[in-house]
Amino acid sequence: MQQLLWFEVFLKAAAGLTLLIAPLTAISIAGVHRPESGFWPRLVGGVVLGIATAVYVTLSFPEARGGLGPAGLIPINLAAAAAMIAPLIMGTAAPSRRGKAFILVNALLLLTLAFLEIAHI
Repeated sequence: MQQLLWFEVFLKAAAGLTLLIAPLTAISIAGVHRPESGFWPRLVGGVVLGIATAVYVTLSFPEARGGLGPAGLIPINLAAAAAMIAPLIMGTAAPSRRGKAFILVNALLLLTLAFLEIAHI
């Protein structure tokens, strides 16, 4: 289970830092709708980085009362996957095939992580 959580820390930290440092560039490369400013992507990056940090605290300091474990990650991953899948179904996810594929791959990755975490609880 710890390997799965470390993998989740790595993925979320990479995505969060990317969105914090270069939000508009990351969005353009991914092929999804580009907002007028980087405020919302940067905000999402901060939240995702915060989640990665909480899981890191849980893994590094198991005696601490803070952090976020697998039971907390399951609803986060399922909600994020649902938020990605709904626009795909409605046809409003992204303007390009590359963007739609990017969203689909990420949604499937989140679903996979959630189901693996459910299996290990």
